[in-house]
Amino acid sequence: MKNRSLLMIPGPIEFDPAVLAALGAPTTSHLAPEFIEAFGQALERTRALFQCPDGQPFVLAGTGTLGMDTACANLIEPGDAALVVNTGYFGDRIGAILERYGAQVSQVRTAPGGHPALAAVEQALQGGSFKVMTITQVDTSTGVLADVRGLAALGQRYGALVIVDGVCSLAGEDLNMGAWGVDVAFTASQKAVGVPPGLALLVAGPRALAALQARRTPVGSYYSDWNNWLPVMQAYEARKAAYFGTPAVNLVFALNVSLGQILQEGLAARFARHERISRACKAGIAALGLGQVPLNADIAAHTMTAPRFPAGVSGADLLPRVAQAGVTLAGGLHAEIKNEYFRIGHMGAVTSGDVLATLGAIESALAACGHKFQPGAALAAAQQVFLG
Repeated sequence: MKNRSLLMIPGPIEFDPAVLAALGAPTTSHLAPEFIEAFGQALERTRALFQCPDGQPFVLAGTGTLGMDTACANLIEPGDAALVVNTGYFGDRIGAILERYGAQVSQVRTAPGGHPALAAVEQALQGGSFKVMTITQVDTSTGVLADVRGLAALGQRYGALVIVDGVCSLAGEDLNMGAWGVDVAFTASQKAVGVPPGLALLVAGPRALAALQARRTPVGSYYSDWNNWLPVMQAYEARKAAYFGTPAVNLVFALNVSLGQILQEGLAARFARHERISRACKAGIAALGLGQVPLNADIAAHTMTAPRFPAGVSGADLLPRVAQAGVTLAGGLHAEIKNEYFRIGHMGAVTSGDVLATLGAIESALAACGHKFQPGAALAAAQQVFLG
């Protein structure tokens, strides 16, 4: 890492060399036999990653926001009621997208760093006939981990289609669409999935596809319309070529490599690795006397950490010094507390060494800022987790 910083933001992340090699290989035709096979495998592996055996996977050229847009465009018609379980910036975003497609949006919110109580969400569901309910599993702006299993059960009970934003969670947090009753989930390639930016991954379950077929009006977005993409995805999975828009060929090859690595590691083992790395990072941050944005440990994500700045230290003081020590971190994103915290990403191919290097850089930067702590405290606390 002598010539560049270690990238420890909540996406894009550090990528595995085999994934980057696939990305950098000579580009083939999207009709070439080797691409048809790779795309077909990637679709099958996407279904396995989302744990939805009867779901329809979509892999589209775009960002996580395209995943949001696609879910909303296909399921919402003007006048439909939608409930947003809001834990930060990206709850606001999906609410805005729902409104753009004509939904009547209600939101259940808490203070930044909090998680709406299940009782509050149930009360909201009882108060209206909602077509969809949206959940951000990990909001990148706060590091809050939502109780998808509990919330999805409520959505099912009250007849709402359950949409989960898994952009900062999928492949790092457990998201079992089939077992938990999630109707649509989506993510982006550049976070825990471990592929450079440029792909939106989405799986639609049977209830979501039935809702699409029952629409009274055309889907409001041409590019996002599942009716256009469904024959393409089905064809490639059947190892046949089809066309609606040219796929991102090299990104799909890279995706297939990364998904193969994820499934070879095993989902349970991967989630356990992320949990351990998260505990180590958070133990190190706590040892430095820094608080965190999530209001309690039970709702703190395993794919990222959102530490608060200590008194007298700002982002302008700390983050450039961390960068000088060889690590790139992210500033705050949530508008209400943007200048009060920073963000560390630890997902995908991240290692214990990456976490230790990050904590060491933070220690150096804090010392330069005049913050008082026991030198080596963060590293010792993290090592206790790794070696325990």
